[in-house]
Amino acid sequence: MKLHKFVLVASLAALLLVAAAQATASVLDGRVSALSAGESWTPRTSAADNGWTSVTYGNGLFVAVSYSGTGNGVMTSPDGITWTSRTSAANNTWTSVTFGNGLFVAVSNLGAGDRVMTSPDGITWTSRTAAANNQWVSVTYGNGLFVAVSNDGSGNRVMTSPNGIIWTSQTSAADNSWTSVTFGNGLFVAVSATGTGDRVMTSLNGITWTIGTSASAGLWNSVTFANGLFVAVSNGTVGGVMSSPDGITWTLRTAAANVAWVSVTFGSGLFVAVSNATTDNRVMTSPDGITWTSRTSAADNQWQSVTSGNGLFVAVSRSGTGNRVMTSGTLIPNVPAAPVAVAGDASASVRVTDALGAWPASSHTVTASPGGATCTIAGASGSCVVSGLTNGTSYTFTATATNAGGTSAASARSAAVTPTSTPTPVSVFTMTKAKAKVTRTSIVLTTTATVPGAGKISQGVIAGKGAKIMLLCSTAKSVSRAATYTLTCKIGKAGRAALRKAKMTLTVTTTFTPTGGEVAGNKQTFQLARRR
Repeated sequence: MKLHKFVLVASLAALLLVAAAQATASVLDGRVSALSAGESWTPRTSAADNGWTSVTYGNGLFVAVSYSGTGNGVMTSPDGITWTSRTSAANNTWTSVTFGNGLFVAVSNLGAGDRVMTSPDGITWTSRTAAANNQWVSVTYGNGLFVAVSNDGSGNRVMTSPNGIIWTSQTSAADNSWTSVTFGNGLFVAVSATGTGDRVMTSLNGITWTIGTSASAGLWNSVTFANGLFVAVSNGTVGGVMSSPDGITWTLRTAAANVAWVSVTFGSGLFVAVSNATTDNRVMTSPDGITWTSRTSAADNQWQSVTSGNGLFVAVSRSGTGNRVMTSGTLIPNVPAAPVAVAGDASASVRVTDALGAWPASSHTVTASPGGATCTIAGASGSCVVSGLTNGTSYTFTATATNAGGTSAASARSAAVTPTSTPTPVSVFTMTKAKAKVTRTSIVLTTTATVPGAGKISQGVIAGKGAKIMLLCSTAKSVSRAATYTLTCKIGKAGRAALRKAKMTLTVTTTFTPTGGEVAGNKQTFQLARRR
């Protein structure tokens, strides 16, 4: 696929979209920790060796688009590590992708009217008609509006859409080569690679734009907003960074190296920029957008875009072999399931099981309601005791999961329990009603038992009364953790023969003996109709 010469020479560096970023990390004992945000990067295998130009995060998914590939111009990942190819709506040169209002939107700098595509899930994409066949190179979302900018066109280098589907041309403040647009603090801000001192434009509504003065005549490739500051990066040899508290007055800053910085983002107190340069200085970071430090990228690729989500920085590249993604940081663990609580004397024992995910929890915190009393579980799963509760008061419990990346949202609430001076044994468990399957030769009883931890489940089935009691079957199962287990008890020929003569009253007794605890029992009685 052939790219326009100007795009290759002057603004391919700007084929990217910036999203909001979060803390990155260093590798420690094979795991990633958040001790040194943005300092250490790990290579990841891209879904294909396409020219990846932009990456964003939304709705629990990383989504990247490319300017090359046949039918696989999109890739997605839930964790930034494992990537899956997706079919783009058209084989265009996709340059930028963003997420807003429940929708992924990508724009292209080539195509016959279909230079926009949208997806509700990042997987299935639909072509949309752009407002003009311009070279659209950046798209963002803010204040209920998608806004895209272009590096060509006559007076129509902006287009807007309230829904990502229907687009309207808007008049840019100047016919500059606009390369990037962002939204922050109630203001849209775009930067340009061309112009005479007027390489910034701003808009309150995305429709009416005002030209602004850039800090220098650099080739400004990317702009973001975070922590009360707009920050733009360029591949100019002077400065390389400019910042502004209001998007209007800009101050030149010194980049960590005089290379082509093409994407910048922010997260957890840190600005991060990447470069498509051919030198080793391909990542730089700054806590304030003013002072920048060089970092080592995971590979000497031409990195085009960086974003973050759920505690992880993700960057994509247009060069490299199988390693066109790199990550830095630790994903925040998934929200755990609702805890299981058992009441005690002025206390409750609460068990939490870690949710599945690429980045497990290192601890869980349990919180009682009402009152807010807490206890902590060290490790991915386990139990802890919440003390200081009031006997006779009903309590529910939530749990949060924590690792080096941060802390998850709170889980759903547990079932309510009421502490008492004569507490329920910790070995309490629940049973489902037994189901019987009668065949010509046997009767098979099936039940399920939910237990709060390791121990032994035993079950016996009897029929009759007094001296005529007959043990029909028994089963036992040793278990290692809290879970729901299926028990199957088979009544053989003698029991089946008795059912041919008369109905049977069965008593199913199930016990659970927790490791180091006291036995608890469950008994249920039901009838089986005579069956020949």
